[in-house]
Amino acid sequence: MKRILAVLVENHPGVLSRVAGLIRRRGFNIESLAVGVTDTPDISRMTLVVDGDEAQMQQVGRQLAKLIEVIRVIDLDASHTVARELALVKVLAEPAQRPQVLQLAGVFRANVVDVSPGALTIEVTGTHDKVEALISLAREFGISEVVRTGVVALQRGAGAVTFAEEEREYDADVLRI
Repeated sequence: MKRILAVLVENHPGVLSRVAGLIRRRGFNIESLAVGVTDTPDISRMTLVVDGDEAQMQQVGRQLAKLIEVIRVIDLDASHTVARELALVKVLAEPAQRPQVLQLAGVFRANVVDVSPGALTIEVTGTHDKVEALISLAREFGISEVVRTGVVALQRGAGAVTFAEEEREYDADVLRI
């Protein structure tokens, strides 16, 4: 089962490598990884999609929590999470095909962000399945290039994965939201 982990870490060089290495050494495949600085410049948030059951994620979370740069690890419940990814898809399209490619983009509420004589670049944002569906249909026209982000996710509602200096704990327990 695919799980989404939110990991707050200190924004230092090498932290990404240590986190990814720990997960790899435990025999898990990171299906998706997105990292960015939070509203606090010295804190970054990693969003990882990993395949594993709850017990396995607890084990990974406990191991991550032992890393000195890891501040908090949260296993996000998919049913209470908004998750999205972004893809840029360069579709080969001669002028006669452009109306169909534009219609495809419209169906997926995607944006055409670049037009050149032989191709259109489409930006699509949404769930993994939505991005996959657009790419699959665009293959009929021909795709010259695809680039994707990892999944980013937020908890639904007012709750948030945050950090306050007074809350800093290197707990062995993984928080389940």
